[in-house]
Amino acid sequence: MLIFRYLTREILVTMAAVAGVLLLVIMGSRFIRYFSNAAEGDIPASILGTLMLYHLPGFLELILPLAFFLGILLAYGQLYLNSEITVLVACGTSPNRLLQVTMLPAVLVAAMVALCSLWLTPAGAIHNEILLEEQQSRLDFSALVPGRFQDIGSGRTAYTESLNDDQSRMQGVFISERQRRDDGTPQTVVTRASSGYQTVDAETGSRFLVLADGERYSVDPGRAVAERLEYDTYAVRLSRAMESSELDDPEYATTQALLETGTPEALAQLQWRISLPLMVPILTLLALPLSRVNPRQGRFAKLLPAIFLHISYLSLLLAGLDAIAGGTLPVSIGMWPIHLGYLLLGLWMTRRAQLGGGR
Repeated sequence: MLIFRYLTREILVTMAAVAGVLLLVIMGSRFIRYFSNAAEGDIPASILGTLMLYHLPGFLELILPLAFFLGILLAYGQLYLNSEITVLVACGTSPNRLLQVTMLPAVLVAAMVALCSLWLTPAGAIHNEILLEEQQSRLDFSALVPGRFQDIGSGRTAYTESLNDDQSRMQGVFISERQRRDDGTPQTVVTRASSGYQTVDAETGSRFLVLADGERYSVDPGRAVAERLEYDTYAVRLSRAMESSELDDPEYATTQALLETGTPEALAQLQWRISLPLMVPILTLLALPLSRVNPRQGRFAKLLPAIFLHISYLSLLLAGLDAIAGGTLPVSIGMWPIHLGYLLLGLWMTRRAQLGGGR
């Protein structure tokens, strides 16, 4: 029991360090992309934290298998360099016993990955998709920054001096847009208003910006003549009724829904979700012989080949996902030969290492 706690702690501590670094890199990249969108006014900055939180399971389902794989390589590699594994074997700890001890935390990590891939990741993905969809049609100006000229779509540039507390009404509105007359000649239309708010037509679903107490100017390039229109209330259509995104994509479906649908796309997604936790024990079987190093090699000697092995495994699974969804690979065959191939490779490497060929 003492040996089990010691080895498990070494693996999990190393795995946590690797996972933390990988998570920081991946989340940082995604956050920069969202932050850029927020700076451009495409999404409000207030939802960045929510978006990142619901992306977290999708990151973890990919990071945890790799982190655990590298955790075994680095932890056991250090133990081999310090001759601790040699001492354990000399004291009666067989290679099979070492494998059994390592498989126990592997089962724990596989359960965490399964929780993410089968439940949390699709739930988080559909939440984020709905949240981003709502931002395209919500009745406020949370994405509009006062004091800045921003593109609001359809060739329009908008400016507002301020927003009220609930961000439902603008003050000091300026809108510039490019239009064409009936004869095809271009013109620039500039609209100014003291205030404005958004509304949606209940019948058509189109979004309108209703402006109050202002002027509208139509200017033709190269002409010194401009048309001026004063108004008390003026409505500018911002967009027509938007079609919702394809939220019935298998990526957003629950695992139960994938089972009930039974289409090649759904079954391909289901096999992908099952494959992620299944990778963990197979990678454990591969990591144990790869972690065997001697002091002259160093603990990082087999790290690069191990990473390439993991990349090839994951790449084949992704290729299988596309092939099954596209109908070029039968669902009955699916991704299982890939897992079987790497399982046999792990068993062969483990057997070879036990016979002394991996030293």
